[in-house]
Amino acid sequence: MSACKKIMMIFPHPDDESFACGGTLALCRERGQETCLICVTSGCRGRSGTYDISCREKLARHREQELGRAAEVLGISRLELFRYPDGSLATVDRQELSEKILHVILDWKPGVIITFPPDGVTGHPDHIATCHATTLAVEQAERTLAAEEYPDLYYVSIPHYYDHCSDKGPQPAVPITGKVDISGFRLQKGEALRAHLSQVYSVNRAYPGVIDGDFGVIGCYEYYTLVRSKGQPVNPKRGKEAIPLIEF
Repeated sequence: MSACKKIMMIFPHPDDESFACGGTLALCRERGQETCLICVTSGCRGRSGTYDISCREKLARHREQELGRAAEVLGISRLELFRYPDGSLATVDRQELSEKILHVILDWKPGVIITFPPDGVTGHPDHIATCHATTLAVEQAERTLAAEEYPDLYYVSIPHYYDHCSDKGPQPAVPITGKVDISGFRLQKGEALRAHLSQVYSVNRAYPGVIDGDFGVIGCYEYYTLVRSKGQPVNPKRGKEAIPLIEF
């Protein structure tokens, strides 16, 4: 692992970063690695929890503030807010969104880029659109970057997302090929999730108890699939042995 490798995460909603990669982000901060988060929407259609917020514009600003607090907890170095309308990304021109992502990639030159897989983990159209736009942006970046600057592209998985509720997600689109040990950073992940208090319903269904300060339900690993490296696609294969530990 290079201590200087920069990590970029691209997600559609405030709180996606904490659900999917909160422990990894905190681990990167501990190792001195810079991290960048692109948040494509401001979550204006999310639930407002205990807050009396009926205006979508006010909810968007409130959720941006929550994201800012989570970013502080996780040590995110750079936060980019694209402010597309929540729930709209399936109708946004993919090339337009890819170009906005591409601009940040070329400016910041990350060594690793992480986003949702093609199933979006939950099947959410915004998650899926972000995956496709990010994947395209990485491929486009390779036309400009030097070979040694090509980022590795990973899809994130949350295999235990539905463990504590009756809902079921889509069948995984890609097999998990690696996991990051976040056992020393479960506290930071929990506090980041708690920062998104307006999303108490979503947090409680996936991580019951966390909003109240009980982090026992947070696991010791976060899961990833390498899908592109050194300018070439990687065909992920499900191994017969345990999922190996990886470092970014």
